[in-house]
Amino acid sequence: MMALHAFVDGRVQGVWFRQSTREQAENQRLQGWVRNLADGRVEVWLQGEAVAVHHVETWLYSGPELAVVTEVIVEEVSPDLSLNGFDVLDGA
Repeated sequence: MMALHAFVDGRVQGVWFRQSTREQAENQRLQGWVRNLADGRVEVWLQGEAVAVHHVETWLYSGPELAVVTEVIVEEVSPDLSLNGFDVLDGA
């Protein structure tokens, strides 16, 4: 199991980015969460099998059709074993 913590910048709010990220993560059977940040970015936590995590990580660089991603910052982190499923959280 591996985990990634990511920040996605650009036109990523109001374009179904969080919901699409959840769909991508659930299709890959990942755990984690996604939320909007006050500064306009989206924050994402992904964890699960490495191939599946990297699949969704790659998708983050383009996002859903209406998104315009300008930057993705990714850090590999220790998995959070308390997570179960993938959630869309309220903004931070």
